[in-house]
Order: sequence, then structure tokens, then C-alpha cells
Amino acid sequence: MNIMLFWGLFILGIIIVLWAQFNINSNYKKYSQVKVKTGLSGQEVARKILDANGLQNIYIVETQGELTDHYDPKRKVIRLSHTIFHKDSISSVGVAAHECGHAIQDKEGYSFMRIRSALVPFVNFVSYLGYFGLIISLFAGLTGYLKISILVLLVTILFQLVTLPVEFDASKRAKEQLVQLGIIDSSEHEQVSKVLTAAALTYVAGLISNLLQLLRLVILLSNRDD
Repeated sequence: MNIMLFWGLFILGIIIVLWAQFNINSNYKKYSQVKVKTGLSGQEVARKILDANGLQNIYIVETQGELTDHYDPKRKVIRLSHTIFHKDSISSVGVAAHECGHAIQDKEGYSFMRIRSALVPFVNFVSYLGYFGLIISLFAGLTGYLKISILVLLVTILFQLVTLPVEFDASKRAKEQLVQLGIIDSSEHEQVSKVLTAAALTYVAGLISNLLQLLRLVILLSNRDD
């Protein structure tokens, strides 16, 4: 029974992640073809939101890849992928505004963002243990390796739990800014929401997948102890 549950959890985790990835990709591509009525590009939208919130010190730069957009709180830079930076689509506007949401969080000292930043060094340290898992297993055996893997997953899950409110709050701020500044109208609001919700669900899917992975490892460790 444990073996069936073990593989069932593994397959379920893969399905959840694949579904979330398909959801974000399909919504992103769909609304990349829908232009915003204002004709503003992602870069122009980001600059407008930042300036309206007294964040003239934040730079906006173009970065490589697709869906690689992010806010760098250390360097005070918003990095937008080529398509998001240049296009005037619903997807571009939504993603650019979301990253501005993170910049506004940083300015206001949003509690969950501060907690997440404080956790980064600890998460990185624990992650390194996972990289040396095979070496650890030579001394501690499979049981020791499983315990290290469980520890790494627990820390990862903690980080993901803190990340969820950061991402959802950034999307909420993004939609508020887009409406307040007249960048989108009521008919475009729902479309932007679909893009941002799909993106947020990837974080939810990642959390659920890791929870299932944790349960799978606990079952495996339990079988070893028995």
C-alpha cells in the first residue's frame, strides 16, 4: 500500500506542476496577442507606475529569456524580458505592473517580503546540503540522505509559504495601480487578472508539489525504519 501511495504522490506532483505550467504558458501567449488600448509597452507602464509612487530611483532594464522578469531589491532594478519590455499587450502590462508591485512592497517595508529576504541566506545554506547529499549518503547511508532531503524540503516549503503572500500582494497592487493610473479600463481588468492569477498558481503548484514530495520521502523513511 505504501509503495502505491509513494508512486501516486510522485505522479500527482508531476501532474500539478505540468498543469500550472501549461496554464501560465497558455494565458501568457493568449494575452500576448491582445493589445492594451493605451498602447503602452511594459517598460512604459513600469516607468509610469514607479514614478507615480515616488520610485524614480528604480531602473528598468531589459533581460534575456522568457518569463524571466523580476525585481532585484538589492540593486533596485526591475528586469523585464524582451517581449514584456517592448510589447504593448495585456501580458506585458500585467507582468510589468506585477514587478512594480514588488518595488512598492520594498519601499513600504512589506513584512512578508522582509521575512523572505531574511530567509534567503538560510535557504541557500540548506540547499547546499542537498548538493552534497550523495557524499553525505556515503557516510550516513540512505537513511541519512533521506533525512537531509527532508530537511531541505522543509526549508524550501517554509520559503514558499512566505513567498505566496508576497506574490499575491504584488499582483493585487499591480491591478490597483493599472486602474488608478488609467492604464487599463474595466474590460481589460479581467484579462490582466487571468494572466496574474495563472502566474500566481505556479507558486501554489510548486508548494503543493513539494508537500507531496515531502510526504513521499517521509513514507520512504518510515519504510526504512520498519
